[in-house]
Amino acid sequence: MSMPILTREELQQRLIALHRASVELVQDVSLESVLERIAQLACEQSGARYAALGVNNEKGELEQFIPIGMSEVEIGKMAHPPKGLGLIGALMKSRESIRLTDLHQDPRSYGFPSGHPGMNSFLGVPIYLGERNLGQIYLTEKADGQPFTADDQILIEMLAAYAAVAISNARMYRNLIQHDRTLTRRNENLALLNEMSSTLATSSDINEVLEKALIQLMDYLRLEVGEIFLMQEDKRSLKLALHRGETVYRIWRNDFFKLGEGYVGVTAKDGLPRLLDLPCDDENCELHESLTQKNFRQLGLLPLQGRQGTLGVMCVGTSHPQPLDELEMQFLAAISSWVGTAIENMQLNLQGRRLAILEERERIGMDLHDGIIQSIYAVGLTLEHARLLLNEDTNAAHNRIAQSIQDLNSVIRDLRSYILDLRPRQLHDESLMNGIQRLATELRANTLLEINLSGPSDGFPDLDEARAIALFHICQEAMANIAKHARAHTVTVTLWKTPQRVLLEINDDGRGFDFDTKQMNIGHGLANMKTRARNASGDVEFTSESGQGTTVLAWVPYNNDK
Repeated sequence: MSMPILTREELQQRLIALHRASVELVQDVSLESVLERIAQLACEQSGARYAALGVNNEKGELEQFIPIGMSEVEIGKMAHPPKGLGLIGALMKSRESIRLTDLHQDPRSYGFPSGHPGMNSFLGVPIYLGERNLGQIYLTEKADGQPFTADDQILIEMLAAYAAVAISNARMYRNLIQHDRTLTRRNENLALLNEMSSTLATSSDINEVLEKALIQLMDYLRLEVGEIFLMQEDKRSLKLALHRGETVYRIWRNDFFKLGEGYVGVTAKDGLPRLLDLPCDDENCELHESLTQKNFRQLGLLPLQGRQGTLGVMCVGTSHPQPLDELEMQFLAAISSWVGTAIENMQLNLQGRRLAILEERERIGMDLHDGIIQSIYAVGLTLEHARLLLNEDTNAAHNRIAQSIQDLNSVIRDLRSYILDLRPRQLHDESLMNGIQRLATELRANTLLEINLSGPSDGFPDLDEARAIALFHICQEAMANIAKHARAHTVTVTLWKTPQRVLLEINDDGRGFDFDTKQMNIGHGLANMKTRARNASGDVEFTSESGQGTTVLAWVPYNNDK
């Protein structure tokens, strides 16, 4: 059979039509639209009854197969779509076109799946962009019953060149759109993380942190239900601490799980996040009926991890048709990690406060036992002795009673000193010198000590506030120690400065002490003064001799140099 040859005018008209269509093609940025348009153009330009476009993935494998010319019914009758075998596979590996009068006679032919329409003539053209094979154009059965001509092949090869550019452009545009959406979502994620970090940093209430974190997360990801289970003190069980979600009463049947029991317990035990597709028939998937009745699609379980292990499990559920993707699961994992760290920090802070209270109670108890209780016990012995002397030596008994009264007055002064020491002290809109003057007035009223002050009345107003408060607390601690231990009559407090430092000296004429042998008795107060001074980038020195009194000299930097 002779093949018809196109006239020059016919070929020119087809080339002009192909050029116009191809220009429109490369301007289309929708990948799906581009692929379908390429197949349609191939049909139009070649006069074929059937056309198809095969699209390769990054690995060179057949990713999409778009047929043109077959009805939905015909496509539905086929057992399976093409798998990239036979002539299709040969064309995927070739840079040359394949044109056949009868494809059944070619040894590379693999046949058609059952239900496929009969086809004989064939024209296949690869789509290359540089060295990369993007896909293939397949044409069969010209409408006029003639085989495909060399002119048909030239036109389709020109179309393939345009198609390569169009597919590349559409893919790049799709990737840019996806990248832009990813960046937008990441920015939104960062904004929520920033908002949640403010919540975690400003709140010391675990319940408040859990509620705000869960609500913000559910609103952002459009989750309908959320629960948080917290590890109990025995580290072997978890209990429901928070539920949010109006449409669902509860996610799980139980609100208490042992470690390793159910999905909650298993997640807490191995510390691995889980994403469950619903419905699930797993034995660990004991869901509450209020959730199963709402057609939920997914459940996410995220361990709340701290530095020392799992502190709980966060469960979230969604009935949205679009499943949670990898980026959202990464975001959920980041949130759960932050919440776990916040819980651990708050628990450690609570333990620290409890320990500080216990230590302070122990210190007060020791001070009361070694000081006031012993003094009262001594008064009791003196009174017991006075009772025995009443019938033998009245004068001596009266002297003992007078001594007891004096000792009781001393105990009262000691109690006042303890009360003075336990009151919180701050500078309330006053200068450092005024604050020290207030301490001296209270000490004088409770101990009858003679106190002499010297220093500038404004107390160096340009001194850093933190350093001024440090000196204030050091003065308070020193005065409390004098009241409790020194048995002094006179105290001298001096405040002055040099170009680099502000100095505070507290001197008493009491009994003094040997620093090495006595620091265990008043060591807590001395350590407090040293800590306060060093926290303010300064230091404190102690000078004392038995019977010669004690001097405390503290200093902090005057300028802003650390």
